[in-house]
Amino acid sequence: MNEIEDIGLIFWPFIGLFVVLFFLSGIRIIKEWERAPVLRLGRYLGLKGPGIIYIIPLIDRIPVKVSLRIQTIPFSSEQTLTKDNVPVNVDAVMYAKVIDPEKAILNIEDYQSASRWAAQTTLREVIGRIELQELLSHREMVGQELRKIIDEKTEEWGVKVISVEIRDVIIPGILQDAMSRQAQAERERMARVTLAKAEWQAAELMMKASQIYAKNRIALMLRWMNMLYEIGQQPGTNTLIFIPANIPEAGIPFSIFGLKGLKELIEEKGKEAKKEG
Repeated sequence: MNEIEDIGLIFWPFIGLFVVLFFLSGIRIIKEWERAPVLRLGRYLGLKGPGIIYIIPLIDRIPVKVSLRIQTIPFSSEQTLTKDNVPVNVDAVMYAKVIDPEKAILNIEDYQSASRWAAQTTLREVIGRIELQELLSHREMVGQELRKIIDEKTEEWGVKVISVEIRDVIIPGILQDAMSRQAQAERERMARVTLAKAEWQAAELMMKASQIYAKNRIALMLRWMNMLYEIGQQPGTNTLIFIPANIPEAGIPFSIFGLKGLKELIEEKGKEAKKEG
């Protein structure tokens, strides 16, 4: 009898310790941005957290913790044809958060995977409705359309899509070379158009100037002399210049001041140029 009592005295502390640890195992700590759904014998009881919570061991269970923070979900669409039949690989990223944890737990098995697949199928659908040029130049508009469609699909799962951004659009190398040549040709066309406009404007101004010179021959003569002076002022100019005494076609009557006066004027300008070095 004493032996049995001695054995009981040895095991009772261990049994008491086991019972204490068993009940302490029901303590859980939930972070501020998390919520914990509790199932009691398979039935949903509700959400608990944040802070310290207690569940009954072996009876209550927390299948998963739901984060309420914004989550980054990358997705892509490989070899998808655009509206103009161009194969493209598009990489995108979706920013979403859980706004209704109960729906995210009860209405869908894995809301993260479901949201990623929904985004991927929607991306393929949107790409097939637009052309390549629109996809390249209006990424923000495409992202807004993706966000709207995906948000409608994930609303039943308690997930709110905040934004969708297109990260990269990869097109075949041959098409990239063709687009590069097209852009270069477009730049050359614009350069030629700009040059033609400049020539047209210059010709128009010359026509207006010719009308002024036609009304005032003295102004034309002074312009002619100014051109000769500018030629003589060019540095390192040792070119022999022949000056006609009269230009009937242009109506410049050099005979007004005489060739001798013009010669003296040129010699005087030459002397001034020599003094200036």
